[in-house]
Amino acid sequence: MPTLLMGLLLLISVAAVPACILVIVLMLRNPPISLPKICAVLALIFGFSAMAVYCYGWFSVALGGPFPELCEDTNASGAQLTSLKQDYWPLRNACIYSDGSTVEHISTSINAFVYVPAGLAVVLTCAAAFLYRRARHIPEGTS
Repeated sequence: MPTLLMGLLLLISVAAVPACILVIVLMLRNPPISLPKICAVLALIFGFSAMAVYCYGWFSVALGGPFPELCEDTNASGAQLTSLKQDYWPLRNACIYSDGSTVEHISTSINAFVYVPAGLAVVLTCAAAFLYRRARHIPEGTS
């Protein structure tokens, strides 16, 4: 079930990003331009982009991704690799050796490509809400 859900989220996000970009282009071609609406659509673009990258990383971990290749058969003290432990948030992998030591591998590029767009989506959502409320409270005839 989680694989089906993550696949569906990946498909939705991959389809939504170009659709949102098309909406932005259409909004810019037809004045007057509403800044709160542009911020809201940009927030959707960044949110869907973060979701697409996370789903890609999730599938990478679920399918045995690049992390197991990083684990060596023996560590520096000569202990044998006994198991792998994978976490889906944050996307990381731990190599567990027979002497009890672990080596964690965290994909910083995937996490950076998830955290930055998700943070921008939150900031743009707040900016859109603020601009919308501010525009609603300005009396007409004043600028």
